[in-house]
Amino acid sequence: MIKVGVLGSGSMGSGIAQVAATAGHNVVLVDNNPEALNSAKSKLQKIMNRLIEKGRLDAQTAADIQERISYELSMDAFASCGLVIEAIIEDLDIKKTVFRRLEEIVSSDCLIASNTSSLSISAIGSALEKADRFLGIHFFNPAPLMKLVEIIPALQTSDSNLTLARETINSWSKITVLAKDTPGFIVNRIARPFYSEALRMYDEGIADFATIDWALTEIAGFRMGPFTLMDYIGNDINYKVTETVYASFFYDGRFMPSFTQKRLADSGYYGRKAGRGYYDYSEGAEMPLANKDMDLGKQIADRVVVMLINLAADTLFMQVANESDIDLAMTKGVNYPKGLLAWANELGLQNCVDKLDALYDEYREERYRCCPLLRRMARDGQTFFNK
Repeated sequence: MIKVGVLGSGSMGSGIAQVAATAGHNVVLVDNNPEALNSAKSKLQKIMNRLIEKGRLDAQTAADIQERISYELSMDAFASCGLVIEAIIEDLDIKKTVFRRLEEIVSSDCLIASNTSSLSISAIGSALEKADRFLGIHFFNPAPLMKLVEIIPALQTSDSNLTLARETINSWSKITVLAKDTPGFIVNRIARPFYSEALRMYDEGIADFATIDWALTEIAGFRMGPFTLMDYIGNDINYKVTETVYASFFYDGRFMPSFTQKRLADSGYYGRKAGRGYYDYSEGAEMPLANKDMDLGKQIADRVVVMLINLAADTLFMQVANESDIDLAMTKGVNYPKGLLAWANELGLQNCVDKLDALYDEYREERYRCCPLLRRMARDGQTFFNK
């Protein structure tokens, strides 16, 4: 069994290390910050203790998992690894510099991967002399709990290395989907309206945070409302991804960020971790009550859902992924109540087109333009998974 290297001991990197070690691999977790490494080791100990308390692991298995992870300060420790996954800051220049150095250390047949959520895999791979063994392996946070992993080949990735990487991650009890190297891949591309359209409705004064969250959980069936979720993710992180995707799509209006979220991020109102975001999490603070008007709630839910469906259809139209992987990604990667293409079938494709056209007629903005594939399929009486 190959040794696995993970670069970066933050929550994502340490989570990936835990997943690989649980699957039986010896793992090298590298970070040049000793405090971060000590924190990662301490947090893993707490996680293992909780799993033992809940009866999900016995003490010996937990000890074995921890024993398989070594914590190192230098990338030189990657020399004997067969797979190295990078999980550091989302900065293209920094990643390129790191991968140039990494390639000098690892063997010529070592698979090299980035866990980036928004940067171009091909652009990162351009820093490597032997880029055919480089690809994107994008986990979702928290990595030990989230089943989905997006596999993204660069233009340079060989078919054999792509197959090897996917088989390896599948063996870790993960569900993999294949995505083209485009901004946001599958999940972060399609999911943007869940946040942006909720923010737009707030900005317009249609409803407040609590009401929009209520509509999307109680009526649409999402596990968490967009404002609660953004506060959980962190508004600094969520805004940065939104901004990156927007710029990467050449400033396509469908991905435009919100000034409301930018102001929160600029003010340090990051959400739960800061004690303040869209909601106040300070001690004694009361959560606002939603306006549970069903007509208003349905209007909110319908608007967000058709916007999500439109981007799911566009993701298929632009051949980023196939139908099955698109719906699998959204149900397993972000726990949507239904696959969006299956949801479109349920609502009726023509109904989705009509709702999008009504929004476009009202606003005359590019964000509401209907995907040509969705319009074409509605016109021809087709449904997804049955074309």
